[in-house]
Amino acid sequence: MITAASAQIAATGAFKANQACPAVQSIHNGTNAGDVKLEPGRSYPLIAKNKQAATHYLVAVEGASPRERWVEVGCGDVGGASAPTPAPSSSAGGDGVEATHVLAVSWEPAFCEEKGEKAECQRETEQSFEATHFSLHGLWPQPEGKYYCGVDRALKDADRRNHWGDLPEPDLSAATHDRLAAEMPGVLSGLERHEWIKHGTCFGADANTYFNREAELAEQLNASTARELFATKIGQSVSLADIRGAFDTAFGAGAGARVVVHCQGSGGQREISELIIYLAGEVNGSAPLANLIHAAAPPDEPNCPSGLVAETAR
Repeated sequence: MITAASAQIAATGAFKANQACPAVQSIHNGTNAGDVKLEPGRSYPLIAKNKQAATHYLVAVEGASPRERWVEVGCGDVGGASAPTPAPSSSAGGDGVEATHVLAVSWEPAFCEEKGEKAECQRETEQSFEATHFSLHGLWPQPEGKYYCGVDRALKDADRRNHWGDLPEPDLSAATHDRLAAEMPGVLSGLERHEWIKHGTCFGADANTYFNREAELAEQLNASTARELFATKIGQSVSLADIRGAFDTAFGAGAGARVVVHCQGSGGQREISELIIYLAGEVNGSAPLANLIHAAAPPDEPNCPSGLVAETAR
C-alpha cells in the first residue's frame, strides 16, 4: 500500500523486537535483500514511521544492505524518551467518531505496473472490469495493528512471508466466491487467503459474511460518480480536490474528507495507486457506504496531492 517514497514522519527512540519479523526495503513491494529478519529481544534505532497512525516503523539494522528497513508495528515495542507519540484520537476533532474499519481499494493498472507478474495482471486488458473500476483490496478492522485474531504463529509467519499458497482457503460458498472475485482481481493470486488470515479474523463474523460485506461496499463504490471520475480521467492527472469533490457528490458533503489517497512513483510520474476510505458505524451490518463514511471522523494522515490515473498496459 505504501512505498518507501511515501511521506515519512521522523521518529527517535528504540524499537525492541519481540518476533523474528522480516525487515523490508519497501512496504508496498515487500522486497527484502538478504532476507533480513529482526532478532527477538534486540533493540534497533528508530528512524521514522510511515504515517501518524503508523503501520510500519523504519529502523536501522546494522549489517543489512541497505541499512534502513521497514518493520510492522506489531513486531515489537517502541521505547525511549523521544519515541513517537501515539496518534491522537480522531474523535477529538471534527465530526464523527474514530474509524472502526477502513475500506481499501486499488487502481489495478497502477498496481500491475509494479506487479506485472501477478496472475490478475497477466489477464488484464483494456476491456477488463478492473481497467475502469476500483479493485477491492480489503476491509480492515481498526485501529492499526488489529491483525491475526486467534491465528497461530505458523500461519502468521507464512502470511508475513507472502506465502499465500500455504494459507487455508476461506470457507466460502460458490456465490460468495464469485461475487468477491468480480470485485477483487487478486483472488487469482490468493489475496482472499491473506485478507482473511490478517484482517477477516478480526471482523467478528464468518468468512462468508466478511467477504460478502466487503464486496457489497466495493459494489456501491464502483456504482458511484467517484468511480466515474477515475474512468473518465484515464491517462490524465486527478487532484485530491477532484477526488474529494467526487466523493462529496456521490456520498454527501464531507465524505471526501474521509478518503486518503496514496500514490506511487515520484515527481511528475506519480500515479494514484490506492484509496483508503475511513468507516464507522454498522460496518458489520447492512448500513450503506454513505452512512459509514459520514460516521467516521476525518483521518489525520498525509495524502497524495495529485496523481495520474494509469491505463492498462495490455
